[in-house]
Amino acid sequence: MKRDSRLSGVLHVLLHMAQQPGPFTSETMAKAMDTNPVVIRRVMAGLRELGYVRSEKGHGGGWTLACDLSKVTLRDIYIALGSPSLLAMGNRTEAPGCLVEQTVNAALDRTFDDAEALLLARFGEVTLAMLVDDLRKRLGSRKHQGMCAHHT
Repeated sequence: MKRDSRLSGVLHVLLHMAQQPGPFTSETMAKAMDTNPVVIRRVMAGLRELGYVRSEKGHGGGWTLACDLSKVTLRDIYIALGSPSLLAMGNRTEAPGCLVEQTVNAALDRTFDDAEALLLARFGEVTLAMLVDDLRKRLGSRKHQGMCAHHT
């Protein structure tokens, strides 16, 4: 099963935006994320509707941040993406009348629900500003090593 990396990708783009003055074009972001500009525009449009980014058309236009990063959490961005499934595992459903399957599925459902609640709670504790602060610390240590953000 392919992992859904949209949250990671959007956070990546938002952190780049937080580090650079001025707008980013969909094409620039798409190149950095190795995807199509249409995909970027679709995701960014959803973030724009919620007030996290804004866009300007024309020469010199593009996407810019429109929010206070200390007030936007990972959970906010996760919800803006449509709350994709957090867990790749699921229940067996081949024999819904089987009492063993029902017992196993009930236990797994409770466990999955608990795990998702914990993960979402943690997402709600981490702001974009916290990520920016961590990035700045990492960039500071890399500068001493003569490396940029995208190189190890």
